[in-house]
Amino acid sequence: MSGIGKTTLAKVAYTQMLPHFEGKCFLADVREVSNKHGLVSLQKQLLSQIFPDECFNFFNVHEGNAIISHRLSRNKVLVVLDDVDNVQHLKCLVGRRDWFSLGSRIIVTTRDEHLLRSYRIDDVYKPTTLNPNDALRLFNLKAFDSDTTPKYDFIELSKQVVHYADGLPLALEVLGSFLCGRDIIQWRSAIERLNQDSNKEILDTLRISFDGLEEREKNIFLDIACFFNGEEKDLVMKVLDGCECFPDIGIDVLIKKSLIKVGDDNQYLRMHALLQEMGRKIVEEKCVDEPGKRCRLWKERDVHHVLTKNTVTEIIEGIIIHNQGESSRMLNLSDDVFSKMKRLRLLRVLCLSNCDDLKYLSDELRLLDWTKYPLRSLPSSFQPDNLVALLLPYSRIEQLWKGNRPLYKLKIINLKGSQNLIKTTNFTTAPYLEVLIMEGCTRLVDVHPSLGVLKRLKLLNIRDCKSLRSLPTKIGMESLETLILSGCSNLARFPEIDGKMEHLKTLHLYDCYKVEYLPESLHQAESLEELDLSKTAIKEPPSFISQLKNLKVLYFDGCKGPCKLKRNLLSLFKVSQRGRMNSIASMLASLSGLSSLTKLAVRGCNLGEGDIPSAISCLSSLAFLDLRDNNFNRIPASLTGLSKLEELSLSSCGLCNMGEGDIPSDISGLSSLKVLYLNGNNFTSIAASLARLSNLQYLGVCNCRELESLPVLLTRKTSDWKHNWSYFLAINSNRLAENMSAITLLKTHIKAFAKSRERFDVIIPGNEIPEWFSQQRGGSVIEIPLPLNIQNDSRWIGVAFCCIFGDDKGSEIKVIGGPTYIHSRYSGQSSSNGSVFQVKNSRKVDFSFLNFVGRCITKDHLYLRYFSALSLKDKCETNNLSLEMSFQSSPKGYPSVKVKKCGVRIMYEKDLEEIEELQCHAIQSSPNLEHIHHHSTENDGSAGSTSLVKRKRDIDVETEEEGPHPKRMQNIFNFITDRSGKKQ
Repeated sequence: MSGIGKTTLAKVAYTQMLPHFEGKCFLADVREVSNKHGLVSLQKQLLSQIFPDECFNFFNVHEGNAIISHRLSRNKVLVVLDDVDNVQHLKCLVGRRDWFSLGSRIIVTTRDEHLLRSYRIDDVYKPTTLNPNDALRLFNLKAFDSDTTPKYDFIELSKQVVHYADGLPLALEVLGSFLCGRDIIQWRSAIERLNQDSNKEILDTLRISFDGLEEREKNIFLDIACFFNGEEKDLVMKVLDGCECFPDIGIDVLIKKSLIKVGDDNQYLRMHALLQEMGRKIVEEKCVDEPGKRCRLWKERDVHHVLTKNTVTEIIEGIIIHNQGESSRMLNLSDDVFSKMKRLRLLRVLCLSNCDDLKYLSDELRLLDWTKYPLRSLPSSFQPDNLVALLLPYSRIEQLWKGNRPLYKLKIINLKGSQNLIKTTNFTTAPYLEVLIMEGCTRLVDVHPSLGVLKRLKLLNIRDCKSLRSLPTKIGMESLETLILSGCSNLARFPEIDGKMEHLKTLHLYDCYKVEYLPESLHQAESLEELDLSKTAIKEPPSFISQLKNLKVLYFDGCKGPCKLKRNLLSLFKVSQRGRMNSIASMLASLSGLSSLTKLAVRGCNLGEGDIPSAISCLSSLAFLDLRDNNFNRIPASLTGLSKLEELSLSSCGLCNMGEGDIPSDISGLSSLKVLYLNGNNFTSIAASLARLSNLQYLGVCNCRELESLPVLLTRKTSDWKHNWSYFLAINSNRLAENMSAITLLKTHIKAFAKSRERFDVIIPGNEIPEWFSQQRGGSVIEIPLPLNIQNDSRWIGVAFCCIFGDDKGSEIKVIGGPTYIHSRYSGQSSSNGSVFQVKNSRKVDFSFLNFVGRCITKDHLYLRYFSALSLKDKCETNNLSLEMSFQSSPKGYPSVKVKKCGVRIMYEKDLEEIEELQCHAIQSSPNLEHIHHHSTENDGSAGSTSLVKRKRDIDVETEEEGPHPKRMQNIFNFITDRSGKKQ
């Protein structure tokens, strides 16, 4: 990618390494010089820089090669070739390794990684864009001749420019230099102009890489820039392949030239914002005045112009129709618009639309993506011969079309949420279909029998098709990887397997409560990794489960009353050896059949602690175990051998014995356990020996109505959890709140874990903010000034926030929490008119929240969050600071619980000095709870008792990392010198 700093890094490395070499040469702009003056000129320049006292006369590259190889083989030299774009540059300038003396170093900068790989370069270093902090420093250096904080009135404007540059050094330098010395009015004008027209110098530099592409790669680049930036790689590859762009090689070329990148998960294509802008500018330049004469349309203003002025032409190959400004307004589309777009390949309609008279769609369409498509079927004249992806989520489609259509290129169908769909197409004409999604098509009763013979199908998702009664009797989908039938509550049986289905990895049958068995032929699905049989009519685990050696996730529940699970559970812990089954006693070390299992749920199956075999410890990879809704008087001792278990649920198991003699003596064997759910049980106290769970960070005792006291549990410091936080949730545990105040709970834990926790969250019943909180106010947001130089006060230990919240008993998922900021305020005088102003600069400390999925909150509760001084000090770099927390935010679109009032207190060491006295007066200092009585809920163990298929973690955390980042120059210098150490 141009402008990312390759040349700058190479220059600095060259300067630092010069003293270690006998000869040196920095060949700048190799691509440009070669195009203008030829390779011989570069060969002479190379020799002249290394041997400045000599004159070299030759007239072709072959002579130059001979001289270079002869003269340089005697000297230890440092050579930098900057901006190489052709393998001939390398062949004629640095040839082979034997041209150079031992210890020589050759550094090459290029936009094309493949060029380096193909020439067998030893190592490749890939510079990255700058992180926000370093980007701001570079910009300040160019705009203000200093890398420190700019003048007060320029702070926010500087951040806007840095955000626009998105870490690209070229953009930061160009814009910083352009704005240097200008007043604030000119800054605002320039930034406003940037939002309309990008800086020409930046775009021209970026365009160099684009101009070097072949025509097909250019088209791929422009399609991604205009339509597919941030989209799933698999979808984009399929569509571009249908456009005959050969994306397997084309996408690789763009990646190697750093024009696009693929995320770490290899799922999404990403393009830098300025590269995207450059690509879109190239399209717009084709016809500046009339958008209808451009091949690609994506900008809402241009699309609106074309649709309303009816300036559509045959040139248009791709268009996105959206209405972001007024997303709820219906957009009326006329048939005439589509009838003129004869060459349309890509159509995306992403807004509410109406098109009653639609009779034509281009037969050239490869992608038809129309959210909430308004008609009952596609136009009868439409011939989808070239169609690759048909995406009509939440449409009014009843059937796609009448009769058969040639669908030989079709690979993806997505009809998710199309509740009017009553009939599927005949799939015999779509033999290459790979993805079929009909999730939430609630009126669909059956599917065409041809579905069962789709040999290329990889994903079949018909979740929540509640009217679906049957599937084809046999399915022979030999490529199938994912089969999701969850929520098909009328599906009577699972089809027989015709063939091996050896690629099947995921099978979900959650809530298919009429399905009674799985066919034995499923044992051939040797690649199966996830099997969810929750809430089915299957009474016992299928006998072939122990043969599924790759199984990682198994969910099974729903047995009510006497069932065969107890005795068949033992069969899960047997393996086949030499053709016969061996007993547990002699085979504890050989349970390899389930050794890859990481998640296991056996819920509501009437199990007692004696029914969990000790052989469960042989599940050596098990990290998650859900035994909810069984019958245990105490924690089963057989679980303590699960050394890798991180999350354990024993909710609603009737646990009533949690005293010192009831905790397994070797409970410390659960050395990896971080999350423990004990919700909805009947114990009155918890033994202090549970604190031997050395990594425990989350304890849930919601709806434990008999619980009266707690020891200090969440005290150990862990080293392997990303965030060193602790959580204690006691929703609806009213008796605990009557006997222990939240303040006492907070202080005892803070004193116990000292500086080993950065944050501590508590939820406990309560309807008043304790007076201990020095500042209180109504609403959900509170802010407190921080004392001057608090970061240097050794007595300061942290800040505690709290709030009172309730719930209107709605059924949707609700959350509590939100952003926490440290604000710094400055007063200054404008450099343009002399006026005095105030500037607030905000820095995010945290953005995290807890969700209450599946819980019924019966009374008001107190939510307390403590931040340690350790977690705040690095953000308290100046004075005039304040700390603000919002309790009522809605991340990810979830509604918040109702927050009534909140409080805050800055904590010092003296706050922990009289814990014993506080404990003696716990009842007096606790919230007013005398009127709180026991309340029953529909699901007494509802806290944390949602389905494992759809369940959300009780802890949802979103943070922004602001830690130090490695410096680019140190990275490359270490990279080069490390190589030098290896090969000299």
